[in-house]
Amino acid sequence: MRLLLMADTHVPKRARDLPERLWREVDAADVVIHAGDWVSVGLLDALEARARRLVGVHGNNDGPELRARLPEVARVELGGLRVAVVHETGAATGRERRCAARFPDIDVLVFGHSHIPWDTTTETGLRLLNPGSPTDRRRQPFHTYMTAEVRDGVLADLVLHRLPPRGQ
Repeated sequence: MRLLLMADTHVPKRARDLPERLWREVDAADVVIHAGDWVSVGLLDALEARARRLVGVHGNNDGPELRARLPEVARVELGGLRVAVVHETGAATGRERRCAARFPDIDVLVFGHSHIPWDTTTETGLRLLNPGSPTDRRRQPFHTYMTAEVRDGVLADLVLHRLPPRGQ
């Protein structure tokens, strides 16, 4: 099962649309995970129409229309892997401890908000992933997203992808 992980797209405030390379990844993925800060309901509509399966949550920059359609926390089982998605996890300091306590029955937690790619594993075995942002890198050197595979209930082949600067 091929996963595509993204967050903090901020369409159309930070970009008019997702980069074409990311749309190709949407087409290739079995499951698209979006960890919030869509900004536009139009992007949600487009991803719902194009993705085979979409799992998403609302973020702090998402208005009432998106909050009405998306949960604050999503929990899904993907090929035996227990996944949760949330936008905010709080400060980086203490993140692993807080998330392990909040999600004791989860294998992988996908989150956003910081626009900073993140991949750590807690002492309890919870894997924390932030794909960064494909459209708003803030102080990061690259726009980013992640892909991974689920095999026999295990996350495999996780890749953090860098996108070229806009216009290239």
